[in-house]
Amino acid sequence: MSIDTSRIADSNTTSAATPKKPAKAGAVANWADERLGLGGMMKKNLRKVFPDHWSFMLGEIALWSFVVLLLTGVFLTLFFDPSMAEIDYQGSYDPLRGVEMSRSMASTLDISFDVRGGLLMRQMHHWAAMIFIASMMIHMMRVYFTGAFRKPRELNWVIGCLLLLLGTLEGFTGYSLPDDLLSGTGVRAADGFLKATPVVGSYMSFFLFGGEFPGDSIIPRLYTIHILLIPGLLLGLIAAHMLLLVYHKHTQWPGPGRTEENVVGFPMLPVYAAKAGGFFFIVFGATAVMGGLLTINPVWKFGPYDPTKVTAGSQPDWYMGWPDGLLRIIPGWETHIFGHPISWNIMLPILIIPPLMLTVLILLPFIEAWITGDKREHHLLERPRNAPTRTAVMVSLMTFYGLAWAAGGNDIIAIKLDLSINQITYFMRGAVFIGPAIAFYITRRWCISLQRHDEGKLLHGYETGIIMRSAEGGYSERHLPISEAEAYTLTARDREVPWTPTATTDENGVAAPGGRLDGIRSKLSTLMYADNIQKPTAAELEEAHHHAEHEHALTAALDGHSADGHQFDGHHAVEGETLRGDDH
Repeated sequence: MSIDTSRIADSNTTSAATPKKPAKAGAVANWADERLGLGGMMKKNLRKVFPDHWSFMLGEIALWSFVVLLLTGVFLTLFFDPSMAEIDYQGSYDPLRGVEMSRSMASTLDISFDVRGGLLMRQMHHWAAMIFIASMMIHMMRVYFTGAFRKPRELNWVIGCLLLLLGTLEGFTGYSLPDDLLSGTGVRAADGFLKATPVVGSYMSFFLFGGEFPGDSIIPRLYTIHILLIPGLLLGLIAAHMLLLVYHKHTQWPGPGRTEENVVGFPMLPVYAAKAGGFFFIVFGATAVMGGLLTINPVWKFGPYDPTKVTAGSQPDWYMGWPDGLLRIIPGWETHIFGHPISWNIMLPILIIPPLMLTVLILLPFIEAWITGDKREHHLLERPRNAPTRTAVMVSLMTFYGLAWAAGGNDIIAIKLDLSINQITYFMRGAVFIGPAIAFYITRRWCISLQRHDEGKLLHGYETGIIMRSAEGGYSERHLPISEAEAYTLTARDREVPWTPTATTDENGVAAPGGRLDGIRSKLSTLMYADNIQKPTAAELEEAHHHAEHEHALTAALDGHSADGHQFDGHHAVEGETLRGDDH
């Protein structure tokens, strides 16, 4: 018998005698893995488990709107001419034909009227920018209200604040590019803000504009910043944000089986990959519908920039409205120091308060950790009601933001409601100080009331709506115990203990270093947890359960009947029961 030696395996190798030819996709993946070593990392992370909750989509909206911004922005860069050279417009839009304008304005009109799909792309780009900023702000509120910024995610919170800042600057540089009436007004305002900077303001303005306003360089410079510098920074920060998200694992809401050490959810592949892909198309489609049906920034109605035509209603995009509002309501304060004018009416609302607001936002996680002394890692979220002071702080900041934002439309409010703009200004001056304090107090008391409601559910059960009448004639509502899953969720939080210093003096009676600071920290910690309703202890829960069982035994005769409080009044019959006075 002859043997086919070609099919005998080589004893000196581990390869099969007749190896199967790998599939094309497998061959490509193997080729890449052998050179990049991505196999192990991809195998680990693609099966990584993420929790599921509707609020987690807010961050995805921000991510996918940024992708829409990139896609539409690439299209617009192919046709936009960032030049300030003056020409006579000869395009398709008849009302502006023959009007002198810059090449950037003319190219914007060409994109809107002469490029196929250009107007849709312009409006999708602008709407996506609105959605991007709004979704980032709402996402950050979700992170703050739920305590997701705590250790180890403080750096991710800082990255989020920087993303919000860069997104705002990106929006400003973007809507300034068309060189129309509104954008020119915004650029002129920016020139005034720079010149309000003490000592170096004029030099900064001349450096940015290449001379006196408007110069010939501002649009090309803003264009480079808009399409290159800030998008590069945004991409880098988003990548860092996502890497930290994967490294730290996603936070999750408390519930049965969920602890600080595990994650209950679904794997990235295929579940979340499919959901994320579908969600991108939803965001893209919604943006396309808005871009196709809702007009935004109709530059052809405004015309080229002319300072003599700026009127009421010349507001910037909504996310720049709150500094504009502060600028409108602040008094005309100005001082002179060594011959240098200090324009407080511009410095405070533009150069001081916005950076201060951003600094406060960045420091919030570190301030809370310092006050509470909490150095533990947190992967379970907190309900906003369980952190009343934290929730009240953010609501007060939101109130300040909203009032300042509303003040940015004081002229429109005065026109539409037939009010005096001076009265609106005086009201807003007081409201930006009083409103946040009122919002803080109401929010904190509201959260504490909700905590008390949860305590009642744990100890006494939920309200059934069934009214009981005792033998003495008193009325009370029947309660039934809540489910174990709900009880677990309500008790999945720590008992708050205010931070106290270990010692105020040393063994010799000498004040310890930092003793005064520790005293302030202790008082702040006490105020932070003041009036909070602590979760019931195990003994209190056990006592409440015994009481509930006793109450249930007393009312067991009513089980199975639709008791409505009238079954003992002699007028309503209940099946299986005898009414008073009825001997038949």
